[in-house]
Amino acid sequence: MELFLTEQRNKPLAWRMMPASLQEFVGQEDLLGTGGPLRRLIEEDRIVSLILYGPPGTGKTAIARIIAKKTEARFVSLNAVTAGVKDIRNAIAYSGSGRTILFIDEIHRFNRLQQDALLPHVESGEITLIGASTQNPFFALVPALASRSTIFEFNPLAPEDIKLLIRHALASEKGLGKYRVEMDERAMDYIAVRCSGDARKALNMLELSFLTACTPSSSKVTITVEGLKKSLQQKSFYYDEDLHYDIISAFI
Repeated sequence: MELFLTEQRNKPLAWRMMPASLQEFVGQEDLLGTGGPLRRLIEEDRIVSLILYGPPGTGKTAIARIIAKKTEARFVSLNAVTAGVKDIRNAIAYSGSGRTILFIDEIHRFNRLQQDALLPHVESGEITLIGASTQNPFFALVPALASRSTIFEFNPLAPEDIKLLIRHALASEKGLGKYRVEMDERAMDYIAVRCSGDARKALNMLELSFLTACTPSSSKVTITVEGLKKSLQQKSFYYDEDLHYDIISAFI
């Protein structure tokens, strides 16, 4: 298991299991199932400016990576945590005369000045914007930018979708398929319920339970509910601005 432990330090399981195609993608059936609006845009390479909005681990960044592989347009990726107006201008300058898709992860972290810098280029069609956000775009983005984009909401994955991802990770060569890992249905249910529909969290939980159960001399690893309870911390209460507005709305 020593080689695996070295690999794990470099590339987390959740990263290795990120879907490479629409066929591998799990969840968001209303958007990406057969005939779904986002699926059709991707398959026909007719991407318009989009805001992909939803909780962490629901596939927003994964879909952007799939678009990058399928589109014939130039694809430029930025992260709003580290990017500034200069990076936006460089990306726009890079677009030249060809069709360019600019993906901005965590776009809600851009301030008004940074968002305003995008507006004329999105409006003119010089760039096609794809923004990924965990925050409600109607609160987190300037109205002019939100109104120029099609907003698709990504929902938490259903427990059965999470269990499908776990089975795939256990069987795939990209995941734990090279190792003798046994996991019963109860253990899968435990993760599927406690990850709150977050695929990344589910795979992180699976990875941690595997690493804490195996030793360099292990020939087989068995993941049980009891082992999961020992290796995983209790879920902390998650509170963000969207939840804040949802709670307020409930009392209006």
